Amino acid sequence: MKQSASSRPLVGVVLVVCSCLSLPFGAAVAAQLFPVLGPWGVTSLRVAIAALLLVVIVRPQPLRWTRAQWLAAVLFGVSLAAMNGFFYAAIDRIPLGPAVAIEFLGPLVLAAVLTRRLADAAWVGVALLGMVLLGVDGLIGAEPLDPLGVVFILIAAVFWAMYIRMSARVGAIIPGSSGLAVGLVVAAVLLIPVGVPAAVTVAGDMQLLLLASVTAVLSSVIPYSFELAALRRLPQRVFGVLLSLEPAFATLAGWLILGQSATPLRMLAIALVVAASVGTTLGVRRQRRRADAAARDDDTGTDDRGDETGPFTAPIPLPE
Repeated sequence: MKQSASSRPLVGVVLVVCSCLSLPFGAAVAAQLFPVLGPWGVTSLRVAIAALLLVVIVRPQPLRWTRAQWLAAVLFGVSLAAMNGFFYAAIDRIPLGPAVAIEFLGPLVLAAVLTRRLADAAWVGVALLGMVLLGVDGLIGAEPLDPLGVVFILIAAVFWAMYIRMSARVGAIIPGSSGLAVGLVVAAVLLIPVGVPAAVTVAGDMQLLLLASVTAVLSSVIPYSFELAALRRLPQRVFGVLLSLEPAFATLAGWLILGQSATPLRMLAIALVVAASVGTTLGVRRQRRRADAAARDDDTGTDDRGDETGPFTAPIPLPE
């Protein structure tokens, strides 16, 4: 049965939450491989395995694509390779929770740029306060932040914002998950120079190969597929703020799997982040109801994502 327009935002929210749950637990598993394979080696294996799985499942046919579709998929792959590589290089040096909090500056700034209503700006401010508290906790807590790790995570933040934009572009012009599959192939090719030694190491160790496969599924296949589907249902600015759930889940994963502490200050930060996410979720549902009512009144036809107009909310204009 065809999905109703009013249910699309709620489904998008559920998809983002599931992605936020999957990613940090995949990262926590990946961190256990760093002593053997190194962060860039783990990144390469994770992306390569995810690319292989999706190519087999999706069976994309890129030979039929236009130049614009190819360019979008390639730029998507570049963002995937850099975002993941620098993120893993960062969490090799700093705790998982603060790392995700700092990396969130990328989509947070993007969400602030895309925001056009005072209520949205207020929720962005609440999420930003949560990010600041997580950063402060990392500075004054028992686990000080390594400066080079902070530099790595800031670079990852830039590519995370690029990932959001390119993911929306790929979802808009390439049907299904073919764009994601080809983007992961591009990322895997870019990471080959750092991936060959890691591949040689895991070739003779089934346990390492199993952990790398689990990391690929939890950190790439599940979250990227869900996020690509969510971006077809939600405005990009709402998607960006909803990702503020990730520091909360990252802190939980770091505590459960890696034994990283969760201090009272960090818990307060998590509460602020969750509040921002809930507020944004309620806002998009109200927005959808108003858009549906307006569409019924004037029958002019409303876009599935409602108020997405203007130079910062349209897909990035790529050359044809």
